[in-house]
Amino acid sequence: MGIISYVNEEIQVIRERDPAIKSNMEVFLYSSFKAILHYRIAHKLYLKKHYFLARWVSQRAVRKTGIEIHPGATIGKGLFIDHGSGVIIGETAELGDNITLYQGVTLGGTGKEQGKRHPTLRDNVMVSAGAKVLGSFTIGENSKIGAGSVVLEEVPPNCTVVGVPGRVVKMNDEKIPRLDMDQVHLPDPISNDIRELQADNIRMHRQIQEMEKRMQCLKENPIPEEKEEENAKNEDF
Repeated sequence: MGIISYVNEEIQVIRERDPAIKSNMEVFLYSSFKAILHYRIAHKLYLKKHYFLARWVSQRAVRKTGIEIHPGATIGKGLFIDHGSGVIIGETAELGDNITLYQGVTLGGTGKEQGKRHPTLRDNVMVSAGAKVLGSFTIGENSKIGAGSVVLEEVPPNCTVVGVPGRVVKMNDEKIPRLDMDQVHLPDPISNDIRELQADNIRMHRQIQEMEKRMQCLKENPIPEEKEEENAKNEDF
């Protein structure tokens, strides 16, 4: 792809996914644009086994943008990194088309693997701010990772993942994240559990109050012994 075609593609990607952009010229100011441009150059050098030059180009991008993309990573079309500071993409990471990453995202390894050490993200995945995806597994297409989540195992397609460690809280949500771009209104299983516990606590409290009232009534109006015997016989039958 030529530089003009690349710039035009980036303009379309950023305009589609960032409502803050007002003109095409602003694309040249975006750290995402600079980091991905440096990555494309570094990746070509890496494939030609010019490893030092590849790392030199990529490290220049880190100093300029705060985004670290290893030149060995494989990245498809339409990657958008919003704000971007603190984003890290490891050497063996594989990203499909139309991926969206927010600031502070890490696509890293666990330190235990050899060879393929970093995650694979299929098309249209969105990873929200501060999320960590660690290990050599796959995030299925159209899936969304909630802010601050730590994902340590495979995620099926069309899922939403939240929490530490990350848990699938929604499946078959086929709305494409790059068109949705909502990293806030996600299911919160912890809050749901807390609400259920609160409801259970209220029910138990009411039951205890009812029992206390009955006990008080029995103290104030004791059942005669004859009636007690009769009740006992009825219970035996």
